[in-house]
Amino acid sequence: MNSAKYIWMNGEFKAWNDAQTHVLSHTLHYGNGVIEGTKAYKTAKGYAIFRLNDHTKRLKESAKMTLMDIPYSVEEMNQAQIELLRRNEFQGDNVYIRPFAFLGYGVMGVYHKNAPVETVMAAWEWGAYLGEEGMQKGIKLKIVSMTRPANTSNMGKAKATANYLNSQMAKYEAIDCGYEEALLLDDQGYVAEASGASFFMVKNGVLITPPNDNSLESITQKTVIEVAQNMGIKVERRRISREDVYVADEAFLTGTAAEITPVRIIDAREIGCGARGEMTEKLQSTYFDIVFGRNKEYEHYLTYI
Repeated sequence: MNSAKYIWMNGEFKAWNDAQTHVLSHTLHYGNGVIEGTKAYKTAKGYAIFRLNDHTKRLKESAKMTLMDIPYSVEEMNQAQIELLRRNEFQGDNVYIRPFAFLGYGVMGVYHKNAPVETVMAAWEWGAYLGEEGMQKGIKLKIVSMTRPANTSNMGKAKATANYLNSQMAKYEAIDCGYEEALLLDDQGYVAEASGASFFMVKNGVLITPPNDNSLESITQKTVIEVAQNMGIKVERRRISREDVYVADEAFLTGTAAEITPVRIIDAREIGCGARGEMTEKLQSTYFDIVFGRNKEYEHYLTYI
């Protein structure tokens, strides 16, 4: 991965290679940590972070769900991310920001109450998550054998590190089978989400995406729904079966890293025309206009550096 000059750690800016933790840090052994994925884009006015406050607020909420007390306010963490971008003097078109909190060194055992909470903000330049070609032509998506854990056994609404073991195993299976990304069903057999992104499909001119009954409440998913509705596109939030997916007219994934990535094949079945669909391209183009500061209607979502 691309390194940068500085990482913000527990209120201090440290050189990239000096931001370290102990091998007996609690989260390394028991998986209780929370993460965010935020992105800054180089606009005509300089770098701007997209929906900064929403992402930082979700980090705090994830920590509350998993019984971690982050000792910094949302505003303090927002300012840390802004200053981090300033100090790192990035040059590329976009920068990925990873705010996270984890349980550090001090206690061992499953009970974590007395473990110290470490808070970190890192950032680096990162290209298209699923490849530049995928953004243009679409990717191959596989519905994997494992399901997303049920709400009765997991905190799916928390963006928690432990939840991503499920995502890792799913993505490994998909790539090992010759696909680029994994799609997970829930324990009832309905679409939950991809390994790190939300799922949308188009059928008969209607944009359809699952409810967040058993998935992360995605900020990018909310953005796409808002944009589509403002364009006059009918949007439905409903359960999606495997069979629905196979006969969709278009499909795409959304997320901070995935942005809007078209899907051309699902489980060896060509979706629509087998390439980026018309509605997908329209939403993708509008999304990039928004994050690069070219759409005044949504400029309130940008925090300029």
